[in-house]
Amino acid sequence: MKFTAEQIAGILEGEVIGNPNAEVFKLSKIEEGTIGSLTFLSNPKYQNFIYSTEASVTIVNKTFEPEQAISTTLIKVEDAYQAFSKLLEYYNQVKLMKSGIEQPSVLSENVTYGTDLYLGSFCYVGKNVKIGNNVKIYPNTFIGDNVVIGDNCVFFAGVRVYSETEIGNNCVIHSGTIVGSDGFGFAPHEDGTYSKIPQIGNVILEDNVEVGSCTTIDRATMGSTIIRKGVKLDNQIQIAHNVEIGENTVIASQTGIAGSTKIGKNCMIGGQVGIVGHITIGNNVRIQAQSGIGKSIGDGEVVQGTPAFNYGDFSKSYVHFRNLPKIVSDIDDLKKKIK
Repeated sequence: MKFTAEQIAGILEGEVIGNPNAEVFKLSKIEEGTIGSLTFLSNPKYQNFIYSTEASVTIVNKTFEPEQAISTTLIKVEDAYQAFSKLLEYYNQVKLMKSGIEQPSVLSENVTYGTDLYLGSFCYVGKNVKIGNNVKIYPNTFIGDNVVIGDNCVFFAGVRVYSETEIGNNCVIHSGTIVGSDGFGFAPHEDGTYSKIPQIGNVILEDNVEVGSCTTIDRATMGSTIIRKGVKLDNQIQIAHNVEIGENTVIASQTGIAGSTKIGKNCMIGGQVGIVGHITIGNNVRIQAQSGIGKSIGDGEVVQGTPAFNYGDFSKSYVHFRNLPKIVSDIDDLKKKIK
C-alpha cells in the first residue's frame, strides 16, 4: 500500500515542502530511513540525521528550518510526534480493514451481528451471541454462548471468550488472552482434599478497554468481574474472580491480582506487582514494579517494596539497605572500641 506526501499531508493537515508526489510504502526510524520510507523528527538529538536520511518523506514541526541541503520531502505540522502517532493509528485502521466470514468457521443458533463483520477461518461463535458493527475477529478465536460484543472491537488470533461475557465498544483483545475462565475457588475438607466451588458469574469489559496477549481475566463466583472504561492491561496479567478495576487504570506485565480486590480510577501499576485479595486500592495510586501489596491503599498514595510502603520512605531506606554490610561493620568496630 502506497501513499504520496500530499495524501499524508491531507490526513495530518500539514504542509508539504518538496515533492508532493513522493511515495512511501513503509515506516522507519530517521537514522534508518531508506527510499520509500516515511519517518519523523521531533527530538532535537536526532536532527543531524535529517541531512543524511534516505527516507522519502519526513514529518517535522512547523518551526523546523533546515540548515543544510536535504533530499527528503518534508511535511510540516504543529507536533511531529503527535502527527506520527496519528498516522500510525490511521495505518493500523487501514491494515485491519477486513470484512466477510471466512471458511471454515461456525456461527451457532441465534447469532446476530452488525455491518462489516470480519470472522477469520476456524473461529467458533456460540449460541445467542450478539456482535456489533465493524467487529474484527481473527482466526482460531472462540466465542462462548450468550456473549455480547459492542461496536468496533478487535479480537486477534487465538482469543478465548467464555460464555456470558459482556464486552463494550472499541475494545481490543490480543492473541492468547482468555476472558471468563473459572475463578480459583475450592473448598477444603478435613481429609486434605478440595471440592470445586462453581463459578457462575461473568466478566464485564466496558468501553475502550485494551487487553494484552496471554492475559487471563477470571469470571466471578457470583456477580461480575468488572474492567471499567479505558483500562489498559499489558501482556501476561492475572485478574482473579470478582476483581474490579476502575476507569483509565493501567497495569504492566506479570501483575497478579487476587480475588475480590477493588482498584480505583487512574491508577498506574508497574510490572510484577502482587496484590492480595479482598482489599481496596484508591484512586490515582502509583505502585512501583515488583511491589507486594498486602493491605488497602488510600487515594493518591505512591508505594514500593515488599510489603509495599511509602515510596519516599522506601527510597531513603534503600540507601541504608545497600550500605547495610558497611553499617554492620562500623557497629562492630564501635562495640570493640567501647569494650
